[in-house]
Amino acid sequence: MWIYLINLLLAVIITGLLKNYLSFWEWTGIITIAAFVVVSFMLWAISFIYHKRFFRQLPSILSLTGFFLKELVMANLKVTYEVLSPKDRMHPAVIIVPLDVSTDVEIMLLANMITLTPGTLSIDVSEDRKALYVHTLYSGNQPADFRKSIKEGFEQRIIRISNQGV
Repeated sequence: MWIYLINLLLAVIITGLLKNYLSFWEWTGIITIAAFVVVSFMLWAISFIYHKRFFRQLPSILSLTGFFLKELVMANLKVTYEVLSPKDRMHPAVIIVPLDVSTDVEIMLLANMITLTPGTLSIDVSEDRKALYVHTLYSGNQPADFRKSIKEGFEQRIIRISNQGV
């Protein structure tokens, strides 16, 4: 069902793009059907290449992407408010976040997502790769809450993607 909906969505997007570039054609169902067939073939080919791994991971990838975008917007609003307000609400701290992710790719993805979020910066990974040192402007004097937000937010979603890829 999900593959069908993704296929239909991609077909409609391709139809809209074709309408702009092929203005001599009228926007009809024929273009949508042709796009649907082409996208179906592409998805079928991809499923053989990746052994349907992509389709298992897609919901988790979208979840991580959506969560990151939400965190990015919220952090930008928080930093903007901080810059524009006269009162200082920052509580900067370096917090050690224990890691459940283990591969280089997982650690890199987590560290980069933390760094890309305004107000936080990944500083270093411990030598045994069991902890990540993160500088934050808004620890709220509660390092446990910050650790929990990282672990239940980014790290949990990254682990979910990795586990589905096996």
